[in-house]
Amino acid sequence: MVGMEKIGSEVVKRLEPLVHHFLQLRRKKSAISFPYYPDVYELAKNGDVLVVCCALTEETHHIINKDVMTALGKEGVIINVGRGALIDEKEMVKLLVRGEIGGVGLDVFENEPHVPKELFQLDNVVLSPIAVILLRML
Repeated sequence: MVGMEKIGSEVVKRLEPLVHHFLQLRRKKSAISFPYYPDVYELAKNGDVLVVCCALTEETHHIINKDVMTALGKEGVIINVGRGALIDEKEMVKLLVRGEIGGVGLDVFENEPHVPKELFQLDNVVLSPIAVILLRML
């Protein structure tokens, strides 16, 4: 879990049986018993799925970069329900096409309403239905 503020905390409550690691960007949540990792790279090295729901700031722009995605590995999955620019989308597409990350689930995109055409062609990509409907209407 990348981002443990209001939305992230609510997501964790719902996924608690499945979530084993989390990252809190501003301060560690002492009320949560999951292991804490000080940075996203270490979290990715030790996890299988990154759920990204933190705010977009200068600090978090492209927080999920090539190094983080590579650390997550070929079986790793990224779910982004935060802001599109939290992920370096160009690097993500390259890694997906080469099979260097397992897959992604995206509710947001870096340059909305423009979505890389490669994402529509990959079996390991899930785009939220509303995003796909809106993008196909443009």
